[in-house]
Amino acid sequence: MSAPELVVHRDKELMAQAAAARLVTSIVDAQAARGFASVVLTGGRNGNGLLAALSSSPARDAIDWSRLDLWWGDERFLPAGDPDRNDTQARKALLDGVPLDPARVHTMPVAGGAYGDDADAAAAAYAEELAAAAGPDDDGPVPTFDVLMLGVGPDTHIASLFPELPAVRETERTVVGVHGAPKPPPTRVSLTLPAIRAAREVWLLAAGEDKAQAVAIALSGAGEMQAPAAGAYGRSRTLWLLDQAAAARLPGALEPPTGV
Repeated sequence: MSAPELVVHRDKELMAQAAAARLVTSIVDAQAARGFASVVLTGGRNGNGLLAALSSSPARDAIDWSRLDLWWGDERFLPAGDPDRNDTQARKALLDGVPLDPARVHTMPVAGGAYGDDADAAAAAYAEELAAAAGPDDDGPVPTFDVLMLGVGPDTHIASLFPELPAVRETERTVVGVHGAPKPPPTRVSLTLPAIRAAREVWLLAAGEDKAQAVAIALSGAGEMQAPAAGAYGRSRTLWLLDQAAAARLPGALEPPTGV
């Protein structure tokens, strides 16, 4: 378990740009060290904002996109191409504009596809895909992701792990179906905390006044059942990337100097 590090930027635009630059560096370093990199994407306005910033950055050309594995932390269990799916939004923001290897883009199953409307079967299939990608140097049934990104919801949820719902209590499975989510759509597929904690680095993204209370709760000793974001950490690094508005309610002892 790594202790959280905080970086606060002036606004959400600068946060997205800085996070995109940080991601380029992490991917390039991983590819130089091991020949490939593995990243878990997040949806929502901050995750998509980061991808859009990366799309417009000349630094994106430093990445060897053909040697990048992409996974998702969660997905809205909707039909293929639905505009509310995280993978649909990610393709629009960045993925359709870079030369990825399609075999290394691991989208979560769609509703109405091979598993019909069974989100639990879809989750089990994604868990099998993760396990098949795990190598002998990985500790457990998922790859050791280089960077796993998570948006933080106003209720402290991450991925589709919501406070007090069964998914956040899971300790064995790496992927679960989520039913009765408090924000639409109610049916989802999500990585669990054990899978999230397999990552070398976990980045939690939060911008805006509506995230300030959640950030303060998660970083002030709350339990993961009540505040799932408090239970997200990486093996070597846990990085909270915030704008000033999201950091506004942090205790003075926690708030770092504001970045650019």
